[in-house]
Amino acid sequence: MSSETIRPETAFPAPGKGAALEEDTILSPRFDANGLITCVAVDATTGEVLMLAHMNAQALALTMETGEAHYFSRSRGKLWKKGETSGHTQKVREMRIDCDQDAVVIQVEMGGTGAACHTGRRSCFYRTVPLGAAPSAEVRLAFTGDAPRFDPAAVYGKDGHDH
Repeated sequence: MSSETIRPETAFPAPGKGAALEEDTILSPRFDANGLITCVAVDATTGEVLMLAHMNAQALALTMETGEAHYFSRSRGKLWKKGETSGHTQKVREMRIDCDQDAVVIQVEMGGTGAACHTGRRSCFYRTVPLGAAPSAEVRLAFTGDAPRFDPAAVYGKDGHDH
């Protein structure tokens, strides 16, 4: 759990519809049925896509308030501050929300070794999918050459994830 003070409820205004949602200047995120919004983190300097994660209302509010990336882990069912365990923090330089307010992009400066992925790599997107291939059990992914910058087991322990 994040060391930040967590409020029991974080309320955002209810989203409008159509042009009201798309052209209004009021932040009114559209969380999905699980109470989550998709977040893409990109390097503030290079624009490289680093990771995709999800935020609940608390994570979104804490990210806005602190300038440090907070997420909601679907697999662990809890809030987490990026880098709280590993030191691979994400300082948010800018946050944008898409036209229908159901996804955000954050531009971040990475702390620590600069690795955003729990596998130790710079980016979570370290494999390519071949285009033109029909889906089958034999489609092979190709590594991009983004080698791990740290040993995940040494940093995170047996579960291999940032907390």
